[in-house]
Amino acid sequence: MSAAEPPGDGDHQLLVLIDPLARRYDGESVRIAKDVLSAGAHAKICLPDSPDEFARALSRRGARRPVVVGDDHALLRAVSQLHRERELSDGALSLVPVGAAHTLELAHALGVPRGAVAAARAVLDGAVRRLDLLVDDSDGVVLGDLRIPAVSPAPDAPHTMWDTCRTLMASLVRPAPPSPATPPGAHRLRVEADGVLLNDLDRPVDGVSVTTQGDGGVAGVVIHTTAGDTVTAEAKAVTVAGPDFRYRADIQTAGPVRTRTWTVRAGAWGLVLPANG
Repeated sequence: MSAAEPPGDGDHQLLVLIDPLARRYDGESVRIAKDVLSAGAHAKICLPDSPDEFARALSRRGARRPVVVGDDHALLRAVSQLHRERELSDGALSLVPVGAAHTLELAHALGVPRGAVAAARAVLDGAVRRLDLLVDDSDGVVLGDLRIPAVSPAPDAPHTMWDTCRTLMASLVRPAPPSPATPPGAHRLRVEADGVLLNDLDRPVDGVSVTTQGDGGVAGVVIHTTAGDTVTAEAKAVTVAGPDFRYRADIQTAGPVRTRTWTVRAGAWGLVLPANG
């Protein structure tokens, strides 16, 4: 939420966590990043072979500033762990993006330079920018975008003779209550922004998105209804409820859930970015 600020003196001590997928995907970029970082700082190089080893190394970083060499998954893993340990606000993270282009979309959207050399130099010479974070009521985090996309209609299940008889008997015992038709691929969701109702279950939606504004302290909410309307709002807390729904938080899909609240934590984490960015 604040302007960029230079890393402190302790940031000359680096813990460089090189994700195993990065090593396999582009060993040359990893080597270049190691060389640049080691030439410009006291860098401890760590080569974890599993998420557990990654977590242990990060938790034992001491005064060293963590530098993740990897893709969006590796960055999110580091932020999530520091959030769970309640140490996210104590320092800053750096990222040298290495991976396939589609696994680096979040990193580049946050302002991390493309290319190992430029990113490694930003680690050494950049400045810390405090960024907002979305935290849900299960302690999950979202760095950028949250989306509830339309769900494809489930294929018809085969019916047995017993299913047919049971349905017939039920209709004879009591008539089925009328239910409003939901367009294929749509959701019936109740969406509230800071307690204000934006959409209710009687208005199907094609999708909902919640996006952090970088360092604005609020999230942007966009609702696309099946009627063609678009509802927008800004809020510090967003609650979505309705029949079981899945959502995509950054690069991960979660759910199904029936209700979830996301709250903006202003300036909750720091990312080292180019000073002139």
